[in-house]
Amino acid sequence: MIAKTPSIKIRFYPDACLRQKCAPVEVFDGALADLAARMLKLMHTERGVGLAGPQVGVCRRIFVCSPTGQPEDNRVYINPELYDLTGAEESEEGCLSVPEVRVTVRRAKRCRLKAFDLTGEPIEEEGTDLIARIWQHEADHLEGRLIVDRMNGTDQIANKKLLTQLEADYCKRTAK
Repeated sequence: MIAKTPSIKIRFYPDACLRQKCAPVEVFDGALADLAARMLKLMHTERGVGLAGPQVGVCRRIFVCSPTGQPEDNRVYINPELYDLTGAEESEEGCLSVPEVRVTVRRAKRCRLKAFDLTGEPIEEEGTDLIARIWQHEADHLEGRLIVDRMNGTDQIANKKLLTQLEADYCKRTAK
């Protein structure tokens, strides 16, 4: 069950919530729809193209996305599963939970997704290029994986100062 909370905010690296494997959503109700709406609003406010449950402190298998950044392209996926991942392409990715950090990530160029919508109805879609990348990025979040886990040596060196600062900022916030 997902409890209704008055507001949500993005959790930042190295918040422990970002490292948890998420549990399936079992109840499709108004609280779930409210959470999805608040996640979409926050994603757009922060100019992201995807946002997963753990990024807002909800360790459930839900993510929202909009590949164009336009509200008419909003999508909500509950208990998603990716399969038939084919092709490969490297591209730079960022993450709302790891601000300013950019990482070159190799992802499948095409994949299929099975999930449920907010009413519990099954969804099955195929995505390529950007939407496939978004799905894979958000699915990583549901497994407790971050882009920092996919850094090559060059990315590690390039982002070391930013990650150290994010860790220091997190320690200051949580010490209060």
